[in-house]
Amino acid sequence: MKLNDDKIRELSIQAIEELGPNASHDAVKKLVEEKIRNPEGIPEGVIQENSGRVILTSFGLNAPGVVSSISTALSDAKCDILDISQKIMQEFFTMIMMIDITNSPKDIKDLQEIMKNIAEKLKVKIYLQHEDVFRFMHRI
Repeated sequence: MKLNDDKIRELSIQAIEELGPNASHDAVKKLVEEKIRNPEGIPEGVIQENSGRVILTSFGLNAPGVVSSISTALSDAKCDILDISQKIMQEFFTMIMMIDITNSPKDIKDLQEIMKNIAEKLKVKIYLQHEDVFRFMHRI
C-alpha cells in the first residue's frame, strides 16, 4: 500500500498519541505496521495503492550460504528480487533487498516466518517489511 506524506505524518502522530509515554521508535513502528496491515481503522483515502514491494535487511557474521539461502527461499516463494546491495566488512555481512511479492502465493507474514527460520539457522538478523512502512519509518 502506498501512503502520501500527509497521511504518513497523520498515522505517526496518531500512533504517538495512542502510545503516550510508551512511544518508542519500535512501538510506533509496530503500531503503524498494524494499521497498514489492517486498514479498517485507517480513514478513507489513506491507502492509494498496493506497491507489492517489501524491503529485506539482513546483517550478522558472514558465513557461506547467507545470500544463497535467502535468495533461494525468495525464489521458492515466487518473489522477484528487484534490487540488492550487499557488503562484507571483514567478518560482518550486510545486505538490503527490494523484493516484489505481488506474484507470490505467500503473504508478508508467511515470508517473515520463512526469513525468521533462515535467520535462526544462519545466526543472522533478517527484517522484512513493506516498502511503505520502511519509507514511513525513515521519514520520522
